[in-house]
Amino acid sequence: MISRAYHATLFALYQLCIVIGIVAMPLAIAARQAGLTLPIHRLIESVEGAYESAQR
Repeated sequence: MISRAYHATLFALYQLCIVIGIVAMPLAIAARQAGLTLPIHRLIESVEGAYESAQR
């Protein structure tokens, strides 16, 4: 039961991170033009890795 809840929570977190990345896209484009980068991809990759390891 806890494993199922953990898996569902990671899935929801992963989906939320993707939505945040999509919503932050205009800000990321503006930051890139200013010479800065936003580390949103690191957040998505780490949550994706946790989600995939929980599936095993």
